[in-house]
Amino acid sequence: MYKVNDYLMYGKDVCQVKGIELKKYNDKDYYLLIPVNDDTLKLEVPVDDPQNKMKKLIEKEELKKLINKIPDIETVDVEEKFLESEYKKLLATGNEEDLIKVIKTTYLRNKKRTENNKRKAEVDSVYLKEAEESLFTQISAILDMSLDDAKNYFTKKIEELAN
Repeated sequence: MYKVNDYLMYGKDVCQVKGIELKKYNDKDYYLLIPVNDDTLKLEVPVDDPQNKMKKLIEKEELKKLINKIPDIETVDVEEKFLESEYKKLLATGNEEDLIKVIKTTYLRNKKRTENNKRKAEVDSVYLKEAEESLFTQISAILDMSLDDAKNYFTKKIEELAN
């Protein structure tokens, strides 16, 4: 069971538990969740969520291990016509490794296109942005830092791995 002020993934969103309330109409406890990227939205989710859309964020140590593992994370290897579908599937999991797979694939594809004097592929740019936003939001919650600091942290760690 989550506690007030805990962070968790609900679907694709990082949310903070703002409260736990008993609803009299069905005598069940509900979490009051606020997505960190939209504090105007308030979600009420049963504590015993039957759809099981809630997932605990990874711990700091797991995050550090994951970042160190990035060079070994495979890129997406599908035919061009299935690429967008694969990106959507990976993003839907909310899994940190899947997000990194999308980031790594889209980044490398765009880099290659730029080196060959071609425009960046729109599909790659769209999914790179979405994957980065999701991953950096998780990192910011895990490490208790701003979104910009989370992006800088991630970028710095990747640069360190490259050297």
